[in-house]
Amino acid sequence: MSVQCEVAAKDPTKEDMGFFERYLTLWVLLCIIFGISLGNFIPQVFRVVGHLEIAKVNIPVAVLVWLMIIPMLLKIDFSTLHQAGKHWKGIGVTLFVNWAVKPLSMALLGWLFIRIVFADWLPADQQDSYIAGLILLAAAPCTAMVFVWSNLTKGEPNFTLTQVALNDTIMIFAFAPIVGLLLGISAITVPWDTLILSVLIYIILPVIIAQLWRKIIFSRNHHYQLLDATLKMLHPFSLSALLLTIVLLFAFQGKQILDQPLVIVMLAVPILIQVYFNSGLAYLLNRKLKVAHCVAGPSALIGASNFFELSVATAISLFGFESGAALATVVGVLVEVPVMLSVVRIVNRSKEWYQLA
Repeated sequence: MSVQCEVAAKDPTKEDMGFFERYLTLWVLLCIIFGISLGNFIPQVFRVVGHLEIAKVNIPVAVLVWLMIIPMLLKIDFSTLHQAGKHWKGIGVTLFVNWAVKPLSMALLGWLFIRIVFADWLPADQQDSYIAGLILLAAAPCTAMVFVWSNLTKGEPNFTLTQVALNDTIMIFAFAPIVGLLLGISAITVPWDTLILSVLIYIILPVIIAQLWRKIIFSRNHHYQLLDATLKMLHPFSLSALLLTIVLLFAFQGKQILDQPLVIVMLAVPILIQVYFNSGLAYLLNRKLKVAHCVAGPSALIGASNFFELSVATAISLFGFESGAALATVVGVLVEVPVMLSVVRIVNRSKEWYQLA
């Protein structure tokens, strides 16, 4: 196991966490304050933005989400799927946690905390929407930041790439049915036409565009350098799109948050529990199966992280800017970096213990 992990640690294709990613929570907090302020001073502007939609899909948000998603999808090489057999135990654990445990555990935690624990402090007319947002947050595994988490845990890069490619493939077919099932179980009406349209706009089309773009890049000389240069060029636009989306959301959510400032804290509780539970479960299952630590680390992090860009966009499409669902998904963005960094530290500090199995 140690040789495999040492080789993985030297792989030149892995990423470091940049300045903006490391302090993403700070930028999100600043965007929240900025968005709430704008929403109170010029609310009419944001009402106009909110009505720029086709078939319940907000056009400005769709453009912003494409700017967020397409750069991360450029990194994915779907031809790596044939390598899945090399790390079948780690991949099996991650798939089990991502698709069988995480959506169900979040639905349960959402119901427990929104309906019971915090029910008296949350508006009754938004509780269904909050639960829906939490379900959307957990229904798809992260695509982009997991490369950073994998690097920080000295993860095996081929495993990470294969796992992400496999998750993206499954997401095309499974995201809508899982969301529809869990919303139905939670007694929330499922607008299937909007949900399926969201999958088409936010998953299928970006995947097609990114893979065509990737094919063009790899038809040129020095394609790896060209891909790296393209990603660096797109990175500021991707990050700006995420922050601008948060500004828009909180411009619409400002009044609700000012009336109930603790709502963000209450929504963060089930998200935090879900992350630690699912990462811990994946990590322990990999240890039980004697999977190498350089695979178990990224497996745990992929198992716990959420595709918040997709969840935010889908929540807006299904329930609107002013919904509790949209707010719940943005809380996921707020806690993503500090919580996942804490999981990275746990994985790294427990390496000796892990390898005693």
